[in-house]
Amino acid sequence: MNKIIRAAVEFNRATLASLFVIFVLGIVSYQLITKEQNPDIPIPWFNIFMVHEGISPEDSERLLIKPMEVQLRSISGVKQMISVANEGTASIWLEFYADQDHEKALDDIRAAVNNAQAELPGETEEPLIFENNPATQPILAFVLSGNASEKVFTNLAQRVKDELESLPNVLDADVSGTREEVLEIIIDPAKLAAYNLTPQELLTTIAANNRLVAAGSLETGEGRFSVKVPGVFENQIDVLSLPLKTSSDGVVTIGDLTEVRRTFKDPVRLSRMNGKPAITIEVSKRIGTNEIETSEMVHELLEKAQKSPLWPEGITVTFVWDSADFTKEFLETLQNSVLSAILLVAVLVVAVLGLRSATIVGITIPGAFLFGIMTLYLAGYSVNIVVMFGLILAVGLLVDGAIVVSEYADRKMLEGLPKKEAYIAAAQRMAWPITSSTMTTLAAFFPLLFWPDIIGEYMSYLPLTLIFVLAGSLVMALIFLPTLGSLIGKAGSADPNAMAALAADHEMDIDTMPGYTGKYARFLSRLVNKPWKCWSLVPAVIIGFFAINIFYFAVLNTGTEFFPQGEPDNVRLAIHARGNLSPVEMDKLSYDVEQAIEDIPGIKNIYSTSGRGLSSSRGADDVVSRINVIFDDWQTRRPAEDIIEDIREASSVIPGIVVEPLIDGNGPTSGKEIQIRIASEITSEMDMVVEELKNYMVSMDTLIDVEDNRPLPNIQWVMEVDRAEASRYGTNLATIGSIIQLVTNGIKVGEFRPDDAEDELDIRVRFPVDERGIEQLDKLLMPTPQGNIPISNFVKRVPKQNINKIRRENSQRIWRIQANVGTDINVNGEIDKIKTWLAAQNYDSRVEITFDGNNQQQESSETFLLQALFGALFLMALILITQFNSIYRAFLILSAVILSTVGVVLGLIITGAPFGVVMSGVGVIALAGIVVNNNIVLIDTYARLVKSGMAPLTAIVQTGAQRLRPVLLTTVTTVF
Repeated sequence: MNKIIRAAVEFNRATLASLFVIFVLGIVSYQLITKEQNPDIPIPWFNIFMVHEGISPEDSERLLIKPMEVQLRSISGVKQMISVANEGTASIWLEFYADQDHEKALDDIRAAVNNAQAELPGETEEPLIFENNPATQPILAFVLSGNASEKVFTNLAQRVKDELESLPNVLDADVSGTREEVLEIIIDPAKLAAYNLTPQELLTTIAANNRLVAAGSLETGEGRFSVKVPGVFENQIDVLSLPLKTSSDGVVTIGDLTEVRRTFKDPVRLSRMNGKPAITIEVSKRIGTNEIETSEMVHELLEKAQKSPLWPEGITVTFVWDSADFTKEFLETLQNSVLSAILLVAVLVVAVLGLRSATIVGITIPGAFLFGIMTLYLAGYSVNIVVMFGLILAVGLLVDGAIVVSEYADRKMLEGLPKKEAYIAAAQRMAWPITSSTMTTLAAFFPLLFWPDIIGEYMSYLPLTLIFVLAGSLVMALIFLPTLGSLIGKAGSADPNAMAALAADHEMDIDTMPGYTGKYARFLSRLVNKPWKCWSLVPAVIIGFFAINIFYFAVLNTGTEFFPQGEPDNVRLAIHARGNLSPVEMDKLSYDVEQAIEDIPGIKNIYSTSGRGLSSSRGADDVVSRINVIFDDWQTRRPAEDIIEDIREASSVIPGIVVEPLIDGNGPTSGKEIQIRIASEITSEMDMVVEELKNYMVSMDTLIDVEDNRPLPNIQWVMEVDRAEASRYGTNLATIGSIIQLVTNGIKVGEFRPDDAEDELDIRVRFPVDERGIEQLDKLLMPTPQGNIPISNFVKRVPKQNINKIRRENSQRIWRIQANVGTDINVNGEIDKIKTWLAAQNYDSRVEITFDGNNQQQESSETFLLQALFGALFLMALILITQFNSIYRAFLILSAVILSTVGVVLGLIITGAPFGVVMSGVGVIALAGIVVNNNIVLIDTYARLVKSGMAPLTAIVQTGAQRLRPVLLTTVTTVF
């Protein structure tokens, strides 16, 4: 190392050229590197989605989910399988272990789905497989809103979608809030009866005449000709002109007996923005593209589109959220942190070492930073929230080596050495301590690379970032700083005699030493030279203070948190209501809430979606609307907590609903703060446990938004067919079912693709609106050989409880109870109360009760971080023992790590903050690396003085005096 340092200083032009290249490549890398909010981690989640229109949840479970689960269970590496059966659909989520190969898992799923597909009903659509890839998740969402017809909205949304997807950075623009078009054929039952026609004859005629006929070709001796038989519907006229009945008097067509119209399917969900109809478009970027650049492209395209004469009047564009704004804000924070670090370090170093030393140290900060960015770019990583957190953390760590070398060189120059030799001597003398301190800092973060599960994949960017940046800081301190110092270095303005005395290896006269260094040396001498008092008193005071802090923190019990919750930009309101509500009724309830909260100060926009299917996979089933309340800028508005409290108060007067505010957590967290899973094969026992446990949790004043996901007390109409009686009339179940469909969603008889549509339109036959009520189910006339017979002769309409959703986990039915805690309430403390209550109950052992969700991740992370801390201490010990060849000195340095946690605990006590499992845990590990750095320099100096022949007690005082200035400088700059 000594030869490398001297060679770098001797060949200073080549060294400075290398430094220039690092700066240029670092700046270029910073411009080119992908910038995004969340890390691109391969989350091993997959979803198999199946559609079978009209099927009940029970049949969906029996006919769709169970056959699929049988095949999926054979896949290796599956951690959890969650299935949800809904009306008309079924979904299966597969979670694999984090170390599972992503591509192999996808191939295994495709093979299993192909095998299961043969066992699904024939009318089931082909299953779809979706990957959960954060890199392809939407980066922004905007809303088209205004007073325009639905047709205008739909056409505009499709046009904007096509234009967005033509951008090179955009992967997908997903439109939601529109309804699919359909060609409806409205039957007039009276006219059909007048012409002695049945609905079945109408359906058969339409299906038989909407076919693609491949007529082939005709070859003659004189040529070859293709033959075409036009049979596919191309427009409404083709349907209207179909003949149903012919006679000598004329032809009766479909147009004579029905109304054929292009319209939209019945509404399932309705959206609104600030009280006006709305459509949402979510934009996803291509993998590897820049998030900020993509966002700017989208904004520019929409600005041009709105100025176009083709843009409909009255329709506005509102951005609901844009993750690029957060990324840009964080990058500005990062840049400000670097500039602030340079400025603060410069001020401190100027005050102590002079302007030139401050300039040299100041250059190494962006140098190490750009070296880290360059390495990240070359390694194929992106700049995301975790990388930016690591970079900001690194700002406080990377100046230590530069300050130590610069301070030592300053001492040597005050002794009379030329600047070139002084900087070479400083770099050579401090090379091993700085390398060891950097290695120990990296050792503190190295175990984080082995953090398991999704949270580990998410946080792995942190140690990698610190490794790259701190490696750059080591190169800056030992190679480039002495080279710059040999050219422009100059001694500081401190007292030369005092500095020479401090730098010497012989005993100094501390009584005449000036300044704060002299005061500290004299204080340290009094402590060292009274061992019978101080050697017992000082450790006792330190250990006692440590124990008191730990004990008081345990008694205070401020609790723990998984990820810290910052000031949110928005809150989502889940509107809970029960009953057999139509989408229009659900929308009316949503509108009432919107009107109640629209004048609350601090609210910028209100975007709502109401209808069926808005409940989460784990939440309650009674969510009829979700309202996204977007706040004003957090720097100018009041706290979100106050706004949310006003929302609760304003909406509490609306009868029949419960409004639940939901705030998205930071990091890879999901769901409510307390999640309890109840599983059993005995439904009655499971229901009893859920009921009693929920009642207990509702009685706890500290819990809010308590819910369970048991089936709702809604009703459904079951049409029970007497098959024997039906057969006497010459009809069957299929015919009965098709007639009933005319009253409900209509019968799909085919598809056609008009010239002005991109997708195929369903052709559906149904009764008029005034003949689609519940009573009409009893008045239907069934066509039979004996004539039209009332359906009530062999079909009975029976009300039964509706099961609107069935949930399964690992092929077992489960229910969940979820809740949030009140403000400033310790989550873990409430979980302990619930566990104590459960332990006192005598529930059936066949009912399995487990705490799930964030609590499970938190416990796993707590265990790992504790292991990581001990692993880091072990690695540090190996490095220190190697450097000093002394177990005692290594233990002495590491003891400071344990004692330094007093500051952590004291800070949490003063602020009243909970211990953050992830952030505080990482902070303690980072602290271990920082504390070790100062102690390595101290022990190294002490070892050198003792080796030179100085008495141990004198060497202790001399070491403290010599290293006081660099220790204070590095500590203060790290804090800043």
